[in-house]
Amino acid sequence: MQEDNLYLKFIRNLLPSPFSIAVILTLLTFLLALLFTDRPENAVSAYPIKILEYWEIGFWELLEFTMQMALILILGHTLALTPFFNKIIASFTKYCNNTASAALWVSLLTIAMSFVNWGLCLVFGAIFARKVAEKAKANGWKLNYPLIAAAGYSGMMCWHGGFSGSAPLTVAAPGHFLEEQIGKIGIDQTLLSSMNITTSLMLLVIVPGVFYLIGKRSGSTEINLDLSADIKSREEHIKPEGAERIDHSKIAATLLGMIICFIALRKIWVTPSGAGLSFINLNYINFLLFGLCVLLHSSFFKFLQAVQQAVGGSVGIIIQFPLYAGIMGIMKYSGLAAEVSQGFVAISNSTTLPLFTFFSAGLVNIFVPSGGGQWAIQGPIIVEAAETLNVPVPKAIMALSYGDQLTNMLQPFWALPLLGITKLKARDILPYSAIIMLVGLLIFITSLLIF
Repeated sequence: MQEDNLYLKFIRNLLPSPFSIAVILTLLTFLLALLFTDRPENAVSAYPIKILEYWEIGFWELLEFTMQMALILILGHTLALTPFFNKIIASFTKYCNNTASAALWVSLLTIAMSFVNWGLCLVFGAIFARKVAEKAKANGWKLNYPLIAAAGYSGMMCWHGGFSGSAPLTVAAPGHFLEEQIGKIGIDQTLLSSMNITTSLMLLVIVPGVFYLIGKRSGSTEINLDLSADIKSREEHIKPEGAERIDHSKIAATLLGMIICFIALRKIWVTPSGAGLSFINLNYINFLLFGLCVLLHSSFFKFLQAVQQAVGGSVGIIIQFPLYAGIMGIMKYSGLAAEVSQGFVAISNSTTLPLFTFFSAGLVNIFVPSGGGQWAIQGPIIVEAAETLNVPVPKAIMALSYGDQLTNMLQPFWALPLLGITKLKARDILPYSAIIMLVGLLIFITSLLIF
């Protein structure tokens, strides 16, 4: 696949910036809600104004999530600047000597990490891809950097089948909002089912194989990375005085870092065995990353220097997440997301319901790129339809999960942390992630039909 490939040119000329995409999706969602949803009976203002009110309400509903995502990017990048982490990454990058081998290894390890936790997968894939590119530039190798970055993003098409899947973990927890209707559904029926294990294995084998084949035919691209931007501490030139010594104290940083890491790792032992890895969430990851960053930078001074370098990549998240929260507000409060789900359910039977659930989830995910938020909106409709048509509820849950994650390859929302770390644009990686989305489409449909 050469750089002058018409497909690449077409996709790159078609796609605007992620911010513009968010604005376009906002306008589209507004029009769809205006055309296909009913005005509330108690609405005191014109319906277009009411929809704008939904957007405003939603605009502020993901502030906590926005901060969590900004921190996971900043702290993940900060961790990558530690000497220890550089050595770890180097142990993997030694196998990445050309575009094909790099695409295979980056996608393979990123997908494997996604089954543990989606947040870790997102940071790991981005940093791994960047380190491969840095190595290639330092050694004068030719490399298709956007393809490697797309490989580092591929785990976001697989994560919902792993131990951080929103819907499967939600229904496995006591007291979830649908418990009275479906009871508690353990992960043995969803994540550890024969269908999901088979699907996960196919993703782990086929996707890296496809990346390898694309890499074999791919041309090289220019790597625009400033290798001199790596953190260079000025600590050795400073003679701290008085209380300033705390900022440069290795003992203080080691003590704080070890305390935080101890608190985080202790959860592994105190969490009941039946709960598995359910304690791993965004807050847990950020807490552990914070402790590791302080510990491995060996002083508060070096830690803050690294944070200052990393924080610039979080701009896209901070600015764009509220727009998507506003879209979710329109989808949720106008009933548009429910209309989409009900429309697919209306044309379903016992055979096609899992497939239509899958497609409806993929469509809604473009507008509401949040696994937990999507389950809250679509879950009740899907569960009711599954019970009516005698479709196993666990299979319907996994069908929704597969659809939710598939279109991440087309939606640059979740790519923002990766784009911040790799210094690439959405239009650079989406031509390749779109191909992987088609591969995933075939894998998921096959599993849903066979099982």
